Amino acid sequence: MKKQRKKTFSLISLGCFRNTYDTEIAANRLLSDGYIQVELGCKCDVLLINTCGFIADAKREALEVISQAVYLKNKGTAATVIVFGCLVKRYEQELKNEFPEIDAWHGIEPFADSVLPRAKIFPEHIDFIKISEGCINNCTYCAIPLIKGKLVSKSKENILKEIKRIDNAGVKELNIIGQDITSWGRDLNTKDTIAELLEDILKVIKKIEWVRLLYLHPDHLTEKLLDVIASDKRVCKYIDLPIQHINNRILKLMNRRRKKEDIIKLIALIRKKLPGCVIRTSLIAGFPTETREEFDELMAFVEKTRFDRLGVFIYSNEDGTKAGSLKPQVHYKTKQSRYNKLMALQQGIVNEKNNTMLGLSRKVLIEGTESDFYVGRSQYDAYQVDGEVFIKEENLTIGKIYDVEIIDSLGYDLVGKIQ
Repeated sequence: MKKQRKKTFSLISLGCFRNTYDTEIAANRLLSDGYIQVELGCKCDVLLINTCGFIADAKREALEVISQAVYLKNKGTAATVIVFGCLVKRYEQELKNEFPEIDAWHGIEPFADSVLPRAKIFPEHIDFIKISEGCINNCTYCAIPLIKGKLVSKSKENILKEIKRIDNAGVKELNIIGQDITSWGRDLNTKDTIAELLEDILKVIKKIEWVRLLYLHPDHLTEKLLDVIASDKRVCKYIDLPIQHINNRILKLMNRRRKKEDIIKLIALIRKKLPGCVIRTSLIAGFPTETREEFDELMAFVEKTRFDRLGVFIYSNEDGTKAGSLKPQVHYKTKQSRYNKLMALQQGIVNEKNNTMLGLSRKVLIEGTESDFYVGRSQYDAYQVDGEVFIKEENLTIGKIYDVEIIDSLGYDLVGKIQ
């Protein structure tokens, strides 16, 4: 009797870590149905695409990927193409009209208060747990509430259950994620906050060496949470604090509740409670009505504050957001120019900070190889977000943490040697 061929599938996951986490859940369903995963580009029965629709650049990337998927389908490389995620949630009918060749469209992966099995996409030594979905902050520029809805938190019981499973899998680094994890629990019948949750997480972890918090909204970051972070060496001394701007008028238009004075005090508190910690922030260049003087104020603040890590988004006018109706909108060339100035300023700050690292020791998690180098990260750099450490060495183990002396810098990256 002829043996029946097993069906195959390939994956494309676009956007943030939360999307990748959802893709792992969706992919596991295919594995449970007997499918075998194959590398992208190989002939497959199903091509599964998880889209991002957060900002204009993400939408363009998703549309390009869908177009390429149609090409692969027409060529016979992919028999069935299924597209889901944030872009589909917002624009399903328009996408159906533009891409009739796609076999199925689905919105976002439902967020469940349960421990769902996932097919591993992230490297074996790193994992993520999504503790909440949606958002209650209603920033005027952000489409996330229109896509994901209001805050929905996973129960502490199921969070701890999932983390125990991750801990037993030999993971070195656990990333706790959500649109705003500092709001966790506000929709639950609990007095616990993210601070109490983190305390309980640390009690159940036995093997995981690094715990990273992504992301911490400045409106809800408390002194108690900082104390918990400071109390345990396993919690990465890495504060991802997206402030978006510093001018009070712009902050108000953004519906950000912390004023400039509050943000300055919060940063000072972080540095007092967590000496030597890394602070990462994100900013928006060219928010509607932003004047040259208000942008200069932002530049001066960045120069004075000297963030360790900084990302800049060019303002993107998203359908249905309040900021989209503000007048005047900043001209694209002006937005691009302001983006370039912020990034150039930050590059100089990073160069200075990296030079102070020379001769210091850092624990580095080895993640792979590139040319003749091993590549890794310290606890001060998030996976696929920040800089890396390049090490000229032989016979290192991927997924192991080594003591490394920093001997040189390369832009945002560092060079080290095993001690």
